[in-house]
Amino acid sequence: MAIEQRPRRRGDRPDAWLVRGLDSMHQIMPYIMPNRTDNEAVMTETVELTALNAWLKAKNVEGVEFKYTLFHAILAALTKTIYERPLLNRFIARNRYYDRKEISYSFVVKKKFEDHAAEAISILRVDLDDERTMIEQMYQKVRSFVYDVRKKEKTDGTTDVMDVIMGMPRVITDLIMAALNFLEKRGRMPASVQREDPYTSTVFISNLGSIRMNAQYHHLANWGTNSIFIIIGEKYKKRFLREDGTEELREAVDLSVTVDERIADGVYFANSIHYLKHLLETPELLDKTVKE
Repeated sequence: MAIEQRPRRRGDRPDAWLVRGLDSMHQIMPYIMPNRTDNEAVMTETVELTALNAWLKAKNVEGVEFKYTLFHAILAALTKTIYERPLLNRFIARNRYYDRKEISYSFVVKKKFEDHAAEAISILRVDLDDERTMIEQMYQKVRSFVYDVRKKEKTDGTTDVMDVIMGMPRVITDLIMAALNFLEKRGRMPASVQREDPYTSTVFISNLGSIRMNAQYHHLANWGTNSIFIIIGEKYKKRFLREDGTEELREAVDLSVTVDERIADGVYFANSIHYLKHLLETPELLDKTVKE
């Protein structure tokens, strides 16, 4: 079942609904393996880019300053995948399973591609009722954030919160972080702080391809509620088989996905990855709204 509004019930959090009716095997897993970082499973999928490259090229007509990219397409495809595969939007806190009330992404933007250049953290929230297509909504949201941090040199909300906390005397910082850790585990984090915490997003994304780098793994964190971390690698040429058995060099990209394996089973993860790949290799499907 896709994300839907539910009546508030005892046990629900401000940001998520308590999952009820789970089988005993899933209920006991958080007690046996309580830490998210002890439950990491890593999956890697190769996406063939011929159709996607042509689709993006058609969108990047002459005069478009901020180009449509692979990153925008992956965000759009992820949005549709999570909307249709809602267990991906699940997390565990205090040995209980919860379903998020929204789809969100976190990623880091380098203000300049230099060693000591500052970074900004973006938390992008999907509007499920947006009448724009998935690709257009993701494109506009990313464009707005990147323009603000690179052109207007604005700071992001996450950095503002961290600057305040870390600018206090050490003893005060220790007390604040201990209090926030206590509140976070109980789903009582102040909304103003939680909204700026990238580790409460559905997916944390690292676009390593943009800096010509590859990696097969990135850890999760025990802090927060983030259950999925995705690495986008660098595009490369790979041999693919034609129907007649001959080979052809085509452009491809590898996606490395780290998940908290407790939120779903292997079959569910596999079908979700295949669905994501299908969307990226049939990109015209991204020219629809989330609910189409």
